[in-house]
Amino acid sequence: MNDLKDKNIIVTGGSGGIGNSIIKKLSDQGANILASGTNSEKLESLKSKFENIQILKFDISQTEKIEEFIESATNKLGGKLDCIINNAGITKDNLAIRMSLEEWKRVIDINLTSTFLLSKFAIKKMLKNKKGKIINITSIVGHTGNLGQANYTASKAGIVAMSKSLAIEYAKKNININCISPGFIKTAMTDKIDEKFKEIIISKIPSARLGEPEDIANAVIFLASDQSNYINGETLHVNGGMYMA
Repeated sequence: MNDLKDKNIIVTGGSGGIGNSIIKKLSDQGANILASGTNSEKLESLKSKFENIQILKFDISQTEKIEEFIESATNKLGGKLDCIINNAGITKDNLAIRMSLEEWKRVIDINLTSTFLLSKFAIKKMLKNKKGKIINITSIVGHTGNLGQANYTASKAGIVAMSKSLAIEYAKKNININCISPGFIKTAMTDKIDEKFKEIIISKIPSARLGEPEDIANAVIFLASDQSNYINGETLHVNGGMYMA
Protein backbone atom coordinates (compact mmCIF):
# COMPACT_ATOMS: atom_id res chain seq x y z
CA MET A 1 0.00 0.00 0.00
CA ASN A 2 1.27 3.47 -0.92
CA ASP A 3 0.60 4.96 2.50
CA LEU A 4 0.80 8.75 2.48
CA LYS A 5 -0.76 9.24 5.89
CA ASP A 6 0.13 12.64 7.38
CA LYS A 7 2.27 13.63 4.37
CA ASN A 8 1.87 17.33 3.55
CA ILE A 9 1.16 17.77 -0.16
CA ILE A 10 0.40 20.79 -2.37
CA VAL A 11 -1.67 20.26 -5.52
CA THR A 12 -1.91 23.09 -8.05
CA GLY A 13 -4.77 23.03 -10.53
CA GLY A 14 -6.78 21.17 -7.92
CA SER A 15 -10.21 22.13 -9.24
CA GLY A 16 -9.91 20.46 -12.66
CA GLY A 17 -10.83 16.89 -13.58
CA ILE A 18 -7.36 15.40 -13.11
CA GLY A 19 -6.74 17.60 -10.06
CA ASN A 20 -9.97 16.41 -8.47
CA SER A 21 -9.02 12.79 -8.97
CA ILE A 22 -5.52 13.34 -7.58
CA ILE A 23 -6.96 14.98 -4.47
CA LYS A 24 -9.44 12.13 -3.93
CA LYS A 25 -6.67 9.53 -4.12
CA LEU A 26 -4.43 11.53 -1.79
CA SER A 27 -7.29 11.93 0.67
CA ASP A 28 -7.95 8.18 0.57
CA GLN A 29 -4.30 7.68 1.49
CA GLY A 30 -4.56 9.99 4.51
CA ALA A 31 -2.44 12.84 3.17
CA ASN A 32 -2.78 16.43 4.35
CA ILE A 33 -3.59 18.36 1.19
CA LEU A 34 -3.36 22.00 0.16
CA ALA A 35 -5.34 22.50 -3.06
CA SER A 36 -4.87 25.65 -5.10
CA GLY A 37 -6.61 27.05 -8.14
CA THR A 38 -8.32 30.17 -9.46
CA ASN A 39 -11.97 29.17 -9.00
CA SER A 40 -13.15 29.89 -5.46
CA GLU A 41 -16.42 28.01 -5.86
CA LYS A 42 -14.71 24.84 -7.04
CA LEU A 43 -12.12 25.06 -4.28
CA GLU A 44 -14.84 25.40 -1.64
CA SER A 45 -16.55 22.36 -3.17
CA LEU A 46 -13.32 20.37 -2.76
CA LYS A 47 -13.10 21.42 0.88
CA SER A 48 -16.63 20.18 1.51
CA LYS A 49 -15.96 16.80 -0.13
CA PHE A 50 -12.68 15.71 1.41
CA GLU A 51 -11.09 15.47 4.81
CA ASN A 52 -7.62 16.79 5.64
CA ILE A 53 -7.75 19.46 2.94
CA GLN A 54 -6.87 23.14 2.99
CA ILE A 55 -7.56 25.47 0.06
CA LEU A 56 -5.75 28.54 -1.17
CA LYS A 57 -6.88 30.54 -4.18
CA PHE A 58 -3.88 31.45 -6.30
CA ASP A 59 -3.15 32.22 -9.95
CA ILE A 60 0.24 30.74 -10.83
CA SER A 61 0.67 33.36 -13.57
CA GLN A 62 1.55 35.77 -10.74
CA THR A 63 5.17 34.69 -10.82
CA GLU A 64 6.32 37.44 -8.47
CA LYS A 65 4.05 36.00 -5.76
CA ILE A 66 4.94 32.30 -6.10
CA GLU A 67 7.48 32.33 -3.27
CA GLU A 68 4.84 33.89 -1.02
CA PHE A 69 2.32 31.27 -2.17
CA ILE A 70 4.65 28.38 -1.25
CA GLU A 71 5.27 30.00 2.13
CA SER A 72 1.54 30.45 2.82
CA ALA A 73 0.65 26.97 1.57
CA THR A 74 3.36 25.34 3.68
CA ASN A 75 2.22 27.27 6.75
CA LYS A 76 -1.35 26.08 6.20
CA LEU A 77 0.03 22.53 6.21
CA GLY A 78 1.76 23.05 9.53
CA GLY A 79 5.12 24.33 8.34
CA LYS A 80 6.45 21.24 6.54
CA LEU A 81 6.23 20.30 2.86
CA ASP A 82 6.68 16.70 1.72
CA CYS A 83 5.45 16.87 -1.87
CA ILE A 84 4.17 19.24 -4.51
CA ILE A 85 2.21 18.19 -7.58
CA ASN A 86 2.44 20.82 -10.31
CA ASN A 87 -0.73 20.11 -12.22
CA ALA A 88 -1.95 23.58 -13.24
CA GLY A 89 -1.56 24.69 -16.85
CA ILE A 90 -3.27 26.32 -19.82
CA THR A 91 -3.60 26.02 -23.59
CA LYS A 92 -3.89 28.76 -26.21
CA ASP A 93 -3.92 26.84 -29.47
CA ASN A 94 -3.22 28.29 -32.89
CA LEU A 95 -1.32 27.42 -36.04
CA ALA A 96 2.24 28.72 -35.86
CA ILE A 97 1.91 31.44 -38.50
CA ARG A 98 -1.21 32.75 -36.72
CA MET A 99 0.08 32.40 -33.18
CA SER A 100 0.66 35.76 -31.54
CA LEU A 101 3.66 36.47 -29.35
CA GLU A 102 1.22 36.92 -26.46
CA GLU A 103 -0.25 33.43 -27.05
CA TRP A 104 3.26 31.98 -27.10
CA LYS A 105 4.49 33.82 -24.02
CA ARG A 106 1.34 33.27 -21.94
CA VAL A 107 1.54 29.48 -22.27
CA ILE A 108 5.32 29.33 -21.77
CA ASP A 109 5.15 31.65 -18.76
CA ILE A 110 2.36 29.77 -16.97
CA ASN A 111 3.19 26.18 -17.90
CA LEU A 112 6.98 26.30 -17.78
CA THR A 113 8.22 29.36 -15.90
CA SER A 114 5.68 29.05 -13.11
CA THR A 115 6.36 25.32 -12.75
CA PHE A 116 10.06 26.10 -12.41
CA LEU A 117 9.41 28.69 -9.71
CA LEU A 118 6.97 26.45 -7.82
CA SER A 119 9.59 23.70 -7.89
CA LYS A 120 12.39 26.07 -6.88
CA PHE A 121 10.66 27.40 -3.80
CA ALA A 122 9.30 23.96 -2.87
CA ILE A 123 12.86 22.61 -2.99
CA LYS A 124 13.93 25.29 -0.50
CA LYS A 125 11.31 23.96 1.92
CA MET A 126 12.25 20.34 1.26
CA LEU A 127 15.94 20.97 1.91
CA LYS A 128 14.99 21.79 5.50
CA ASN A 129 13.24 18.38 5.75
CA LYS A 130 16.21 16.67 4.06
CA LYS A 131 13.79 14.97 1.63
CA GLY A 132 10.83 15.60 -0.65
CA LYS A 133 8.97 14.75 -3.84
CA ILE A 134 8.10 16.95 -6.81
CA ILE A 135 5.73 15.62 -9.47
CA ASN A 136 5.30 17.66 -12.63
CA ILE A 137 2.37 16.90 -14.91
CA THR A 138 3.44 17.15 -18.56
CA SER A 139 1.72 15.77 -21.68
CA ILE A 140 2.11 13.20 -24.41
CA VAL A 141 2.26 16.02 -26.95
CA GLY A 142 5.42 17.32 -25.29
CA HIS A 143 7.06 14.19 -26.76
CA THR A 144 5.19 13.84 -30.05
CA GLY A 145 4.30 17.41 -31.02
CA ASN A 146 0.76 18.37 -32.00
CA LEU A 147 -1.00 20.45 -34.61
CA GLY A 148 -1.66 24.01 -33.46
CA GLN A 149 0.15 23.60 -30.15
CA ALA A 150 3.71 24.79 -30.69
CA ASN A 151 3.52 26.83 -27.49
CA TYR A 152 1.93 24.10 -25.36
CA THR A 153 4.20 21.31 -26.62
CA ALA A 154 7.29 23.46 -26.06
CA SER A 155 6.19 24.22 -22.50
CA LYS A 156 5.54 20.56 -21.68
CA ALA A 157 8.78 19.34 -23.27
CA GLY A 158 10.58 22.05 -21.32
CA ILE A 159 9.14 20.76 -18.06
CA VAL A 160 10.61 17.32 -18.77
CA ALA A 161 14.10 18.66 -19.43
CA MET A 162 13.92 21.06 -16.48
CA SER A 163 12.82 18.26 -14.16
CA LYS A 164 15.82 16.14 -15.19
CA SER A 165 18.17 19.01 -14.40
CA LEU A 166 16.58 19.63 -11.00
CA ALA A 167 16.71 15.90 -10.25
CA ILE A 168 20.44 15.87 -10.91
CA GLU A 169 20.97 18.91 -8.71
CA TYR A 170 19.04 17.64 -5.68
CA ALA A 171 19.13 13.83 -5.79
CA LYS A 172 21.85 13.77 -3.11
CA LYS A 173 19.51 15.77 -0.89
CA ASN A 174 16.87 13.00 -1.08
CA ILE A 175 14.59 15.09 -3.27
CA ASN A 176 12.95 13.16 -6.11
CA ILE A 177 11.73 15.13 -9.12
CA ASN A 178 9.73 13.22 -11.72
CA CYS A 179 7.11 13.83 -14.40
CA ILE A 180 3.86 12.16 -15.36
CA SER A 181 2.95 12.48 -19.02
CA PRO A 182 -0.77 11.87 -19.60
CA GLY A 183 -2.10 10.81 -22.97
CA PHE A 184 -5.65 11.72 -23.94
CA ILE A 185 -7.69 11.65 -20.72
CA LYS A 186 -11.44 12.11 -20.27
CA THR A 187 -11.65 15.69 -19.00
CA ALA A 188 -13.48 18.91 -19.87
CA MET A 189 -10.68 19.59 -22.34
CA THR A 190 -11.16 16.35 -24.31
CA ASP A 191 -14.94 16.75 -24.11
CA LYS A 192 -14.54 19.75 -26.41
CA ILE A 193 -12.83 17.70 -29.13
CA ASP A 194 -14.94 17.07 -32.22
CA GLU A 195 -16.31 13.50 -32.17
CA LYS A 196 -14.83 12.59 -35.55
CA PHE A 197 -11.39 13.79 -34.47
CA LYS A 198 -11.83 11.95 -31.16
CA GLU A 199 -12.46 8.74 -33.09
CA ILE A 200 -9.22 9.29 -35.00
CA ILE A 201 -7.33 9.78 -31.72
CA ILE A 202 -8.80 6.61 -30.19
CA SER A 203 -7.88 4.64 -33.32
CA LYS A 204 -4.23 5.47 -32.59
CA ILE A 205 -4.39 4.26 -28.98
CA PRO A 206 -3.57 0.52 -28.59
CA SER A 207 -5.90 0.38 -25.57
CA ALA A 208 -8.66 1.72 -27.87
CA ARG A 209 -10.03 4.19 -25.33
CA LEU A 210 -9.34 7.48 -23.62
CA GLY A 211 -7.79 7.33 -20.18
CA GLU A 212 -9.56 8.18 -16.94
CA PRO A 213 -8.41 10.90 -14.52
CA GLU A 214 -7.92 8.10 -11.97
CA ASP A 215 -5.20 6.63 -14.19
CA ILE A 216 -3.13 9.78 -13.64
CA ALA A 217 -4.00 9.91 -9.94
CA ASN A 218 -2.77 6.33 -9.46
CA ALA A 219 0.58 7.27 -10.99
CA VAL A 220 0.78 10.30 -8.71
CA ILE A 221 0.21 8.16 -5.63
CA PHE A 222 3.07 5.87 -6.62
CA LEU A 223 5.55 8.69 -7.28
CA ALA A 224 4.55 10.50 -4.08
CA SER A 225 5.09 7.37 -1.99
CA ASP A 226 8.26 5.85 -0.56
CA GLN A 227 7.93 3.03 -3.09
CA SER A 228 9.40 5.36 -5.73
CA ASN A 229 12.39 6.55 -3.70
CA TYR A 230 14.94 5.26 -6.25
CA ILE A 231 13.16 6.82 -9.22
CA ASN A 232 14.45 10.27 -10.13
CA GLY A 233 14.43 12.43 -13.25
CA GLU A 234 12.02 10.07 -14.99
CA THR A 235 8.80 10.53 -16.93
CA LEU A 236 6.01 8.04 -16.32
CA HIS A 237 3.92 7.78 -19.49
CA VAL A 238 0.22 7.09 -18.91
CA ASN A 239 -1.29 6.96 -22.40
CA GLY A 240 -2.70 3.51 -23.18
CA GLY A 241 0.30 2.74 -25.38
CA MET A 242 -0.22 5.69 -27.75
CA TYR A 243 3.39 6.77 -27.23
CA MET A 244 6.01 4.30 -26.11
CA ALA A 245 9.23 5.99 -25.04
